[in-house]
Amino acid sequence: MDKFPPHPSLSRDLHAATPSLVHTLSQEENSILSVATDDDHIYSGSQNQNISVWDNRSYTLQTQLRGHTGSILCLEYASDKRWLFSSSDSGDLFSLAWSPTHSTIYIGCQNTSIQWYNFTNFDQNLSIGGSPATTGTSTPRRAHKFFDSYPRSQRRSPDLEASNGIGIPILVVDGHIVLNNPPMARAEFNIPPQNVIDSAHYGYVYCMALFPSTRVGAAHSIHEDVLLATGSGDETVKVWKCFPNGIELLYTIECTHGAILSLVTREDFMYAGCQDGYVRVWDLQTNTFIRTIIVQESVDILSLSILGCDLYACSADGQVKRYSDTFDCTASWKAHSGIVLSSIITRGAEPGGFELLTGGNDGAINIWNIYLATVDQYNEDILDADGHSTYNDTTLIYALSKFVSIRSVSSSEDYREDCRQAAIWLTKCLAQLGASSKTLYADEAAVHNPIVFACFQGAQTSFRKPRILFYGHYDVISAPPEGWESDPFRLTARNGYLYGRGVADDKGPVLAVACAAADLLRTRKLAVDLLFLVEGEEETGSGGFVDAVLRHKDLIGEVDAILVSNSSWIASGVPSITYGLRGVVHCDIEISSRDTKDSHSGIDGGAWHEPMQDMIQVLAGLTDSDRRVLIPGFYDKVRPQEAEEATLFRLLGAVTQCSTASLNSRWREPALTIHSVRGSGPHNPTIIPASVTAQVSLRIVPDQILDAVCVALVQHIRTSFDTLRSTNLIKVNVDHTADWWLGDLTHPWFLELERAIHDEWGAEPMRVREGGSIPCVPFLEKAFSCPALHLPMGESSGQAHLPNEHISLSNLRHGKAVVERFLLAIAESSVVPHTTKSDAQTAPANC
Repeated sequence: MDKFPPHPSLSRDLHAATPSLVHTLSQEENSILSVATDDDHIYSGSQNQNISVWDNRSYTLQTQLRGHTGSILCLEYASDKRWLFSSSDSGDLFSLAWSPTHSTIYIGCQNTSIQWYNFTNFDQNLSIGGSPATTGTSTPRRAHKFFDSYPRSQRRSPDLEASNGIGIPILVVDGHIVLNNPPMARAEFNIPPQNVIDSAHYGYVYCMALFPSTRVGAAHSIHEDVLLATGSGDETVKVWKCFPNGIELLYTIECTHGAILSLVTREDFMYAGCQDGYVRVWDLQTNTFIRTIIVQESVDILSLSILGCDLYACSADGQVKRYSDTFDCTASWKAHSGIVLSSIITRGAEPGGFELLTGGNDGAINIWNIYLATVDQYNEDILDADGHSTYNDTTLIYALSKFVSIRSVSSSEDYREDCRQAAIWLTKCLAQLGASSKTLYADEAAVHNPIVFACFQGAQTSFRKPRILFYGHYDVISAPPEGWESDPFRLTARNGYLYGRGVADDKGPVLAVACAAADLLRTRKLAVDLLFLVEGEEETGSGGFVDAVLRHKDLIGEVDAILVSNSSWIASGVPSITYGLRGVVHCDIEISSRDTKDSHSGIDGGAWHEPMQDMIQVLAGLTDSDRRVLIPGFYDKVRPQEAEEATLFRLLGAVTQCSTASLNSRWREPALTIHSVRGSGPHNPTIIPASVTAQVSLRIVPDQILDAVCVALVQHIRTSFDTLRSTNLIKVNVDHTADWWLGDLTHPWFLELERAIHDEWGAEPMRVREGGSIPCVPFLEKAFSCPALHLPMGESSGQAHLPNEHISLSNLRHGKAVVERFLLAIAESSVVPHTTKSDAQTAPANC
């Protein structure tokens, strides 16, 4: 295994100039917990109970606002009222959001509640001077047995006077102030009980954000309603519809990456900063995740700010990273010597300029000069010569370069950890592209390589969406360096081709399909659920795959079609669609003498039955001189070729310059192959091996019965051995099987895939069969009672399993586009997805 697996992030480092530091405001021995700005001032809250007010031109301290008795956790400026709202830990108020539309302040609390206060009729009652004016009504509430409890040592019953740091707040804020007035709290307000939703989350409500955003630099949402997003320590974001008199829960979003510590919105997109260093991106229009950004794993994202299409992510390691609309990292710098706790964007001193303010636990407010980038400034969404968006092409190649670098060779225990790392990397890759993803195992012992399960969820609809299951594999054949012109585990591009182990079989196609789904998600066109099952032992017989699928079948849910891309075109420049695969039976034969020791031919030659001679005679009895298999009844069930297919094969023969007889023997006729014969001992010409092993396989075709063929093979071998009347012993073991597969050429979705290939390449695809086997295709088809569809991406010259494996860059790009066309077509298809359960059971919560 490589010492360090590739970093999981799909965000390319496209670093432009790092923002310049304009000024530093120092509050020694204080942590800057919160910041806010207006046209003339910068406000900062810390743990010293006061709010510092700075002039945002001269950067001098003007005054301090008093009124709190605890740390200032949050500041929210209402520009339409020219009010500053502040909250502190003395009331355990963690987050604030002001809606100018409803003149309402929303409060997220430590006690898991959400509260709000409406100021529609407030202005006329606000006193200008003197002591704070208490407004609103308050109905006494009952003491809460947990939040209003005393320490056990005091042996007191809960009451409203308990002071344990987790009280339900009676006051909205300790200090509401009108700007430019004397530095004391202007008013305190009681929250009416009807304006409180207790247990709104199952954790602290750390952050809030509104649609449309009122922040400087954030493009407004086109959503007609006012929506409130709340993030919590329970790893969820809840979206609420806001009314003048309250809020109503619309839906809950499971983020699964730790507590939600920060939220920010842009247009109809929401960005959630998580505890473990991830930012989840949510599309409000389609109600789907469209991307996950890995900022820095296991480092909390404590604050997010947005300017135009640029996202600024502030982390607990003092770093700030800027991400473009293409989710690439365009700047990264050390903003503080400690933790970045807060940030906000404000207009700069220069016309059209902006500044990013960051506050840290190093006592500094740093002011950075930033600029408004245009959408896709760093990586324009241009069209190539075929009219395709190149948006995700760079992501596809960048991801493939990382995927290929992982030596996920499943045939060797030496690479067992590499296979596990490949599964982990792919799980994170698919999550970043917008899927929910996890690893599955066949059993608790996890003796097999993990299977990656993922779901790209289509836009929410009132009807059941088609559900397509894509099957692929991340394991590869070994790649000894002999014969390779470049490192097999380093993606190399030359002359229009990508070289590396797995680029054609099957890492390239897996990522092409994933990027196709990501493109549709980004453009709000994904109207199906696209599931992924990507295994890690396809090259060694798919051990554990069947058990894993059956174990997790309820998690996977209903499936309407299987999509596979694990084969090649019939010839270069000839787009193809695969509709048939042969099955396979692998058999091990061992013949051994009763004396387990090897012997010398000069001493014991001719004295007894030699295992090698017995093996040769047994193997010779498997076929005749015309290569026909001699197993009794072997050909009885073989389906005769139909006239339509015979015509097709003549056309294919003309295209490939192969005889139809050759195509028939390779694709649709059964066959027997002897792969190896090995004797024990040192393998020199004088040794009589005490035991000999042979590996034999059968390729079977429609309508041969797999189990019957296995039984007949073993019986024929044993019968042949018995006729030898040998004193040796024989063992016969069928260690791996796979059934044949034949697609339904009349199924509407097969025809849609065929049409997608035609429309993409401008040529009618050739219908082809293959002589190889993919064990899981017939199994999945039977397990989910649905048809399988096979889309080849590689060319016949792709060297899969051989040195210099490669795939055409054009084929990979067009293959991705074919998948997009196909998914769009079946979403609009009149074919009703099949179901054997109620619709409520067909869409698992994870998808």
